[in-house]
Amino acid sequence: MRFYTTVALIIALAGALGAQSRAAATSATATGIALDAPWKVTVYQLARSTFKHPAWGWQHSERNYRVALALAQGDGLKVDDDVLFAAAFLHDMGAFQPCADPKMEHGDCAALSSQAILRSAGFPMQKYAAVAAAERGHMYYRDPGTQPEAIVLHDADSLDFLGAIGAARMLSLTGSAKPNFAGAVKSLRSFLNDIPPKLVTRTARAMAVARVAELRQFLDALERETFNGEAM
Repeated sequence: MRFYTTVALIIALAGALGAQSRAAATSATATGIALDAPWKVTVYQLARSTFKHPAWGWQHSERNYRVALALAQGDGLKVDDDVLFAAAFLHDMGAFQPCADPKMEHGDCAALSSQAILRSAGFPMQKYAAVAAAERGHMYYRDPGTQPEAIVLHDADSLDFLGAIGAARMLSLTGSAKPNFAGAVKSLRSFLNDIPPKLVTRTARAMAVARVAELRQFLDALERETFNGEAM
């Protein structure tokens, strides 16, 4: 895993702040999310330039934001787009900037570390408490509470552990240092049972049905093709 120190993130943020002058040319993200405020340009440029990892890089954040909006719409939840955007693109920054306390859960770490990033970017800081709450509760094993942005980010992040994308993410963590991908497969098997009961929104639970079936089919085929996992 590639880590970024606080100094390196500040340098990256400075470069991202310079991107505000290019906001007209960067009006949307890779999947078409509108960058309709200068601070969003800054945060997105920071994510694109520094949060690079196949499992929890900027692409994961982009998926989370898009799926979270779909969940909010499906369940009729009113979310603050500023809060959701900030939390989605910074919730995993603890994977790139190590916490002062190595035992701190990475969502808690993000809730602390993202404050300076957002303030420097020009984020409306009266909304920061809601961002921090969403960052703290984003993992499937956490209780997101009652805040709509936290609920939909939690469910979107959980869904990203299922389906084809869940398999791709977990297998990407294997790397050349591991002798096989049996550990990733074990984790994916556990997700089939552990994640669906943790989903809060009706829309996420409905989406999970297809993703669970898709992931289970892949894992079953993988087991067959590796001689019951003996040659995995």
